Amino acid sequence: MHGFLEQFILGLKNTLFVFFLSCAFGTILGLLIAMLRSSRRKAVSACAQAYTGIIRGVPELLVILLMYFGGTALLSAVFGRYIEINAFAAGVTALTVVFSGYAAEIFRGAINAVAPGQREAAMALGLSRWQIWLLIIIPQMIPIALPAFCNLCISLIKDTSLISVVGLTDVMRVAYIGAGSLRAPLPFYLAASAIYLTLTSLSLLSFRLIERRYALPLLKG
Repeated sequence: MHGFLEQFILGLKNTLFVFFLSCAFGTILGLLIAMLRSSRRKAVSACAQAYTGIIRGVPELLVILLMYFGGTALLSAVFGRYIEINAFAAGVTALTVVFSGYAAEIFRGAINAVAPGQREAAMALGLSRWQIWLLIIIPQMIPIALPAFCNLCISLIKDTSLISVVGLTDVMRVAYIGAGSLRAPLPFYLAASAIYLTLTSLSLLSFRLIERRYALPLLKG
């Protein structure tokens, strides 16, 4: 175990990078899809609904494999020679897509929970469509969406372990290699479990503080 300490530290860094990038990009993409689902144009709304339906209906591991091998096949076809996509890029892209599909439904429910009169009043004041979203709808939907969104982020931390199947050196990959090379699976997998448990516990505590911060204005109102 002592010889794998540096590897675990490297794996932890990769796990955190994958989580933060996937969470950031997935949140932006999920919010955009939720806004498209609220569109009055049926074709746009139907496409956004199909996106979330497909993503939520396919296992996360399968999405990662499709991104990795599909990206490799696409790049090879475009450039005319074999090009293997980076495991880190494939993992971040796949988890971003998966995260956005679930986040979009959370945001859509929060958007629908905002009173329609708020939007009508903003339109009566002459606010543009983007001003209505940025100043009226999004600030009010944040406290509503936070609990489910925080749970989704915690699930994302655990889902980062799936990227090890495409060769990314994350916490799970280090544990798998160490368990196989030293033929001592229990210590390595217990160490990986402790790392993931620590990450999720710290995230849960942070998200609770954030929920409390944004829930106070809502309770006062």
